[in-house]
Amino acid sequence: MPFAPSQLQAKAQRLIAQQDWQQAARLLEQATELEPEVKLHFWHLGLSFLMLGREDEAQLTWFIAMSEGKESDIAQWTRELFSLLDIEAERQQQAESHSQAWTLRQHMRELDPANLNNLLLLTILSVKLSLFQSEQLVAWNVDKLLKQSRSATVSLSLLTRALADVLSYCPIDAILDDFVDACASHFQIDSPPVQPFIARANCLAYRDRRPDTAVQLLVQARRLIPDSLPLLQQLSCFHQDVGQHDDAIAVAQSCLDISPTLVDRIASSHILLKALMGVGSDWGEIERRFQQHLALIDQLTAQAATGSLPQASPAITRWLFTVPFFQPYLRDDLAKNRKVQNQVAAIAHTCTQRQRQQHISRYQVSAARGASRLKIGYVSACLRRHSVGWLARWLYQYHNREQVQIYSYLVNYQTRDDPLRDWYIERSDVAHKLDAHGPHIADRVYDDDINILVDLDSLTLYTTCDVMAMKPAPIQASWLGWDASGIPAIDYYIVDPYVLPEDAENHYSETLWRLPQTYVAVDGFEVNAPSLRRCDLNIPTDAIVYLSAQRGYKRHPHTIRLQLQILREVPQSYFLIKAMTLDDSLKALFVQIAEEEGVSPDRLRFLTGVPEEATHRANLAIADVVLDTYPYNGATTTMEVLWMGIPLVARVGKTFSSRNSYTMMRNAGISEGIAWSDDEYVDWGVRFGRDPGLRQQVAWKLLQGRRSAPLWNARQFAQEMEQAYRQMWERYASAT
Repeated sequence: MPFAPSQLQAKAQRLIAQQDWQQAARLLEQATELEPEVKLHFWHLGLSFLMLGREDEAQLTWFIAMSEGKESDIAQWTRELFSLLDIEAERQQQAESHSQAWTLRQHMRELDPANLNNLLLLTILSVKLSLFQSEQLVAWNVDKLLKQSRSATVSLSLLTRALADVLSYCPIDAILDDFVDACASHFQIDSPPVQPFIARANCLAYRDRRPDTAVQLLVQARRLIPDSLPLLQQLSCFHQDVGQHDDAIAVAQSCLDISPTLVDRIASSHILLKALMGVGSDWGEIERRFQQHLALIDQLTAQAATGSLPQASPAITRWLFTVPFFQPYLRDDLAKNRKVQNQVAAIAHTCTQRQRQQHISRYQVSAARGASRLKIGYVSACLRRHSVGWLARWLYQYHNREQVQIYSYLVNYQTRDDPLRDWYIERSDVAHKLDAHGPHIADRVYDDDINILVDLDSLTLYTTCDVMAMKPAPIQASWLGWDASGIPAIDYYIVDPYVLPEDAENHYSETLWRLPQTYVAVDGFEVNAPSLRRCDLNIPTDAIVYLSAQRGYKRHPHTIRLQLQILREVPQSYFLIKAMTLDDSLKALFVQIAEEEGVSPDRLRFLTGVPEEATHRANLAIADVVLDTYPYNGATTTMEVLWMGIPLVARVGKTFSSRNSYTMMRNAGISEGIAWSDDEYVDWGVRFGRDPGLRQQVAWKLLQGRRSAPLWNARQFAQEMEQAYRQMWERYASAT
C-alpha cells in the first residue's frame, strides 16, 4: 500500500534527522509528485540533494518550486527555505561538520545576501576552515550592512566571535581596520564581552606560539574595549613576549592607573614590574616599583589578618598566586621572601577554595586507593622543548613501570611540532592534552584517581597554581620548575641537602622532602657542532673569554659590577653576554658599568641565542670561564656548563634561587668556583682567568665526574624519587 504524502514527509524528516539523505531524497521525490503544490516537500528535497553533494539538482529543485509564484509568495517561500537551511546548518555546526555548515550558509547567503547574522556565522566558519580572506568582507558588503543595520537586528555575541576569529586569523590591513570601525557602532552602548578576545589571544600565544598575532588581536580589541583591565593585563604580557618592552611598560602602567581594587592594583603592579624586569636596565626604577609592590602586598596581608578577604574574580585570584614572583631576583633573603610568598599563597588559596567550592567538595572524598603501582601525575606547561622538559625527561626515562604509572597533564598544549613533547606523550601511560582552564585540569586529575600529583611549574604558571589549590589528588608535591609556591594544599617540596640551608624548614609551609644527594640529575645533554668561533667575534685565540648566558631578569647590576671587576683584573680578557634577546638598554647598562669600573666597552661582546639547544651547548665551549648570576643563579644553564667541562664561578646565597649552582657543582664533584661572598666571587673569577692549570684541573674533574657524580646518574636519581613517592604514600595511608 503506497504512503500518503503526509506520511512520506514525516518519514523523510525522520530520515533527515538520522542524516540518511539518500533515502530521504527518494521519499521526497515521491511526495513532490503526489503534492506538487506543497512547497515544503521541495525545500526538504533540495536540502537532501545538497547534503548529498548534488548542488545543481538542489538549486534546480528550489527554482522549479518558486518559478510560478507571485512576488509576495516568493518572498515568503524564501524565508521558509532560509529558516530550514539555518536549522540544518546549526545542527551541522554542533556536530562539528563545519564544511557542510559552510556550504549551507553559502546557499543561505544567495537567498538573503543582507542577513548579517548569517554572514557573521559564515565568516566564523570560513576562519575555522582556513578559507577566510579579508576581501570577503568587501564582497559580502559586511561593513556597509553593519553601518546600515540597527544594533537590535545583529547578534552582538556573533559579532564578537566573528571579530575575535577574523582578527586572529588575518594580518591587520585596511579592510580589517574598516571592519573594526563598522563593528564599533554596534558596541556604543554595551561593550563586547572581552573574554572571547582574551581566550582567542591565549590560544594564539600559547597553543599556536604566535604571540605577535595575539598582540595584533588585542590591540584591535582595545579600540572597542579601551578600559578593560583583563584585556590590558594580557596585552602587556604579550608585548613582553614579542620584545615590545616600551609598549609593555606603557600598557602595564595603564592597568595600574585603572585598577579599581587593591587586588587589581597588586596584579597590575606585578605586570608592570615584569615589564620593567624584561628590559632589565633601569634598576633604580625597578627597585622603587618593587618597594611599592611590597607595600601593596602588605596592605593585602593586613586586611586578611582582620578576616577581610578580597572579593576577586577567579582570573585575578590566579594572578594573585604569582605576584611575589620577582622577590628572588631582587633580594637574597629567605625569611622575608618566604613570609611574603606564604602569606599571599594562603590568601589566594582561600579565595580559590571559596570560588571553586563545587569542584573542591567533590575532591574531598579521595578516589585514590593503594595499589601495587602508584599513579604519579605530572602537571606542567613545560613538558616540551623547555628547560624543565630537558631535565625531567630522565625521570620519565628511568621510572620503574612495574611500580609506577605515569600520567602527564600537558597544560597549554601547543599544536606546533615538538619532538620532545611527543616523546613525553609516548612515555606516559596516559597523556592529557589540555588548555589553561584550572577546573578542567583538576577534574581530569581526580577522575584519573592519581595518588601523587607533582607540579613542575610553581609560580611560573598561575594555571598550575589554580589546579594545585583545588587539591584534586590526596598527595601533592612541587619539584624542579621553581621555588615552592607556598600553597597550603601542597604537601611537599622536593629538594636536596644543598639547595636550601639547614634551617629552611622554618620558612616553608610545605614539608621539605630532601632527597639524599641531588634534587635533579641527567645522563647528559645532546651537543651539536658549534656555530660560534672566536674569529667570528674578533677575539684573539690566546685571549681569556668569560661568558654569562642568562635571561635579562637575572642581570642584577651589582653582579654585573663584580663580573666587570674580574675582567679588569685579567689582562687580555673578553666578556660575552648572551641572552635569547638583547635590548639596547641592557647593552647600555653593561657599557655604563664597564666604563665606571675602568673596563673598555671594546672588551664586551653581546650574543643572542640560537634556536637549537644542542648548538647552544656546543657554543658554550668558546668560553674559558662562565660567570654565574646572583641573586638568581642559573639552573639548566649551569648543568650544561658543567657537562661541557667549563669552570664556573657561582655566588652562593640563602634561597633556592641563589643556591642552584651550588648544589649542582657539589653534585658534579667540584668545589672550585663556589663563592660565599662578593670578594670570593671576584677572587675565583680572577684566579680562573690567570691560572690555566687551575682551569684544566677543574675541566678534568668535571670530565671524570661524568662516570660517578650524582648529577650525572639519572637512574639512581629516579630510584631515589620513587622511594620518596612510596614513603609519601605510606605516610598518607597510615594517617588515613
